Amino acid sequence: MDLGLQGLKALVTGGSKGIGLRCAELFAAEGADVAICARNAAEVETAVAALRAKGVNAFGQAVDVADKAALEGWVAASAATLGGIDIVVANVSALAVQDDEEAWRKGFETDLMHSVRLVNAAMPFLEASKSASITLISSVSGREIDFTGPAYGAFKAALVHYAQGLAFRLAGKNIRANTVSPGNTYFPGGIWQWIEQNNPKLFAEALALNPTGRMATPEEIARGVAFLASPASSFTTGTNLVIDGALTRGVQL
Repeated sequence: MDLGLQGLKALVTGGSKGIGLRCAELFAAEGADVAICARNAAEVETAVAALRAKGVNAFGQAVDVADKAALEGWVAASAATLGGIDIVVANVSALAVQDDEEAWRKGFETDLMHSVRLVNAAMPFLEASKSASITLISSVSGREIDFTGPAYGAFKAALVHYAQGLAFRLAGKNIRANTVSPGNTYFPGGIWQWIEQNNPKLFAEALALNPTGRMATPEEIARGVAFLASPASSFTTGTNLVIDGALTRGVQL
């Protein structure tokens, strides 16, 4: 299937590894120009070089997305470098799973407000696009109570609500908004590899909850993101796509 991404301009936060990197790579493989950001400058530089090797225009900066001015600056620089913005993917999470006040602060600034600020900064460019889409990365922890802390799940649920509101308000402008809710996703350098190495009891408990007997790969999540973000999904808006290998048991009506 041709996703219709050729020549479009996509921004991905947290695009240097894991789900974000794989999203950027899939966009580039389909012919889209891509801008990424992440906190580690060396990792951003490596990822941008790999994206350019696919024959597209790529741009990246080291950014702490909880820093409003830095995030807005990256959006503006990305639009100038790529020649516009058609797609935004808000992928960064603070992964604040503790049950304390600091987790609420980090989750608010990183998970929620970075998504809001990304959308707001990109909006003038999205309004000028003929294929505009917003995709926010939520989590199955926003659908049901699990072993994560209350702040993490609450903010992931808030992202779904926020995207649904965007979808309704922006439909008349032909700007789509959706969320993707991954289940546990394992990749080198990711949180689940860290847990596997440092808290094997929790890792075993989490793995046992997956009826498939494994966790997701970034590829499996990114494919869903790429489809939802693309013109191939032109009439899909206000949807929360759960990609979890039947991990969660709640019925989504």
